[in-house]
Amino acid sequence: MTELEIRTFSAFKEEPTWMKDLRFNNFGSFTTLQQPDIEKVNFHRWDLMGDAINTEYGEELINSQQYQYGAGDAAKIVQYGKETMMEQLPQELVEAGVIFTDIFTAMQDYPELVEKYYMTKAVKPDENNLTGHHAAYMNSGIFLYVPKDVVIKEPLEALFIQNSFVKEAFNKHILIVADTNSAVTYVEKYETEGTEKNSANIIVEVITRPGAKVKFSAVDHLGENTTAFISRRGHLERDSSIDWAIGVMNDGNIIADFDSDLIGDGSHSVVKAVAVSTGKQIQGINTRVTNYGNHSIGHILQHGVILDRATLTFNGIGHIIKGAKGADAQQESRVLMLSDSARGDANPILLIDENEVTAGHAASVGRVDPEQMFYLLSRGIEKEEAERLVIRGFLGTVIAAIPLKEIRDELVEMIDKKLRRIES
Repeated sequence: MTELEIRTFSAFKEEPTWMKDLRFNNFGSFTTLQQPDIEKVNFHRWDLMGDAINTEYGEELINSQQYQYGAGDAAKIVQYGKETMMEQLPQELVEAGVIFTDIFTAMQDYPELVEKYYMTKAVKPDENNLTGHHAAYMNSGIFLYVPKDVVIKEPLEALFIQNSFVKEAFNKHILIVADTNSAVTYVEKYETEGTEKNSANIIVEVITRPGAKVKFSAVDHLGENTTAFISRRGHLERDSSIDWAIGVMNDGNIIADFDSDLIGDGSHSVVKAVAVSTGKQIQGINTRVTNYGNHSIGHILQHGVILDRATLTFNGIGHIIKGAKGADAQQESRVLMLSDSARGDANPILLIDENEVTAGHAASVGRVDPEQMFYLLSRGIEKEEAERLVIRGFLGTVIAAIPLKEIRDELVEMIDKKLRRIES
């Protein structure tokens, strides 16, 4: 897109001056930045920077009305491509000051609040060329704000459907701010409709103020013709926590960056991720926890399964910064390979700059445990079903951490569909 087209898009969305400046400052500079560092993944020729951000939709937008059904009274947002199809927030949460709306409405109605946190703490535009590109070409997203001392008991849901019936980049921004001593559970799901080749550049920022608690769950299921960069970042202040549970079930080539910066003393983050790679796809996942605060705790648990000729790479990075006394950094990355042609890597990296800390790692790449298989087969279970049971148990730690039963069941169904290839 030309600068004029971006200015037109920005004006149509009635963006505040600070957002326009952010777009135009990065429009001219992101190509000079380095690519993100994802070790052992050769993604440098992937098309990750689509610039078609305002394509007109046709009948597929009308057909997308189905996603509004069955929502009940739960807090929920549905977006189809760049369009918001549904927003629903219970009245008691509105009265408590909770904000749950699309990103452009939030910029208009709460410009100072969004400006304070949008790409200023968890993610910076100049980190790499993909974050810079996102700052210039973002075309949809949501904003969630939980006020001080507000505890939300029921999960908030977001469904994002990529419209690949048309040529359009899926550049989505999720900004979540949990204010002091608040608590929220948030669940998001990504799907693709259509077969057009498109890129996706998804950035999620979660900022937890002192004492805040966030439980974040996601199921990623982007299509085979989608090449994606997915960055989820946490910025944690004193005594706050983020529990991440992420199912990486995409069908196309993906690089992902799941990071938590434990800024405040006593902050705590646990990242649980499962991934399944099939066909010829490549998925590279960086999961990093950086301990800045004293007595901060950062744990990483990654389990993955590879079929066919696919590739899956887990890079686990635990970094304890000088001065983070009493910090704890632990990680475990394990990969099951179900094909002689599959490629898997589990790379543990510990960077320890302080003495009075606890740190450890475990990593393995292998096949299904023969003893487990023997036990199941001895009980009369068929081989294919036995393999699925072993694998489901292997991935079960993350599945169990997802708060909504409907999402858990859907994730299990996705896993089973991918694993049915075992039989062939």
